[in-house]
Amino acid sequence: MGTQTLTVELGDRSYPVHIGAGLLDGGCDLAPYLASDTCLVVTNDTVGPLYLDKLRPCLGDASMSVISLPDGEAYKTPESANRVIDRLVEMRAGRDATVIALGGGVVGDIAGFAAACYMRGVAFLQVPTTLLSQVDSSVGGKTGVNHPGGKNLIGAFHQPRAVLIDTDSLSTLPERELSAGIAEVVKYGAIIDAEFFAWLERHMPAIRRRDQSALVSAIFRSCEIKAEIVAEDEKEAGKRAILNFGHTFGHAIENTMGYGEWLHGEAVAAGMVMAASMSKIAESDQARLKALIDTAGLPVAPPPVGSGQLKAAMRLDKKVQSNRLRFILLRQLGEAYVTSDYGDDVLDAILVGADR
Repeated sequence: MGTQTLTVELGDRSYPVHIGAGLLDGGCDLAPYLASDTCLVVTNDTVGPLYLDKLRPCLGDASMSVISLPDGEAYKTPESANRVIDRLVEMRAGRDATVIALGGGVVGDIAGFAAACYMRGVAFLQVPTTLLSQVDSSVGGKTGVNHPGGKNLIGAFHQPRAVLIDTDSLSTLPERELSAGIAEVVKYGAIIDAEFFAWLERHMPAIRRRDQSALVSAIFRSCEIKAEIVAEDEKEAGKRAILNFGHTFGHAIENTMGYGEWLHGEAVAAGMVMAASMSKIAESDQARLKALIDTAGLPVAPPPVGSGQLKAAMRLDKKVQSNRLRFILLRQLGEAYVTSDYGDDVLDAILVGADR
């Protein structure tokens, strides 16, 4: 199976997303996307030993410096972003430097945010190595770090010059991380593509056993959907908000549990079930969504953190407008919408699940 490429259409800031197996084994050339021969690779202590040596030949004659961060959501902090910026300063990197993210969503968000801030913005490449980062966070230009008060409250929109997705990197991904990434794949079917949702119902066993054909198909369609939405609404002024289906509940779960206790995809999975229940879609659609999430090895209910704590955490969500939470709900599988028109009693009934 060869490399598949799609483009995120943003005018003169458009960029390719290359997807295929073995791209880090001699199948890639990232040199054309570098702003100069000065680059800093941001990775973590888990991914670096596995893939740094494979990335090096992809950069041609460029001088490659490396900074390795601790692994995990708990380290997605302003301090980590400052470490990256400190390294760029030590390198005496100019505005023609390129920052390359090699790792999962945490690495990509930190590296992208540092690239957005350093000298008011330097070039940035994404080489995501987890399923979640491949289908979601590496595409679209959202970068940022967490604050004790909420997830991703500090950040910037900063588009990469290119995204390189080597599906072989998923062979070293722990099972729990693979399932967490599947949550975002399921989301795309739920919000905008009922046919893709049905395809996932048929192919979930193949995805979970890491069948290359199924993985590439799932990743390509996920990135294709996200690219289309980002091209239409880059800064989330409208339609892009539907990509947050399950995230209002999910981010609150992560914050209340403590970042890293539940993986992002696990929290989003439970959040999607809660949002579907709040949507009052047909019981058959709710059952299908819950069954698919369960088949993916993901939670279908929130942890017992207490409804009051969860509701308090939700108040700091970025989608709050005029002191009113906005939710992404479903009219049916494959059709999402954004609303702040809900009764507090309806929300309270959904949150009761956290009082178990």
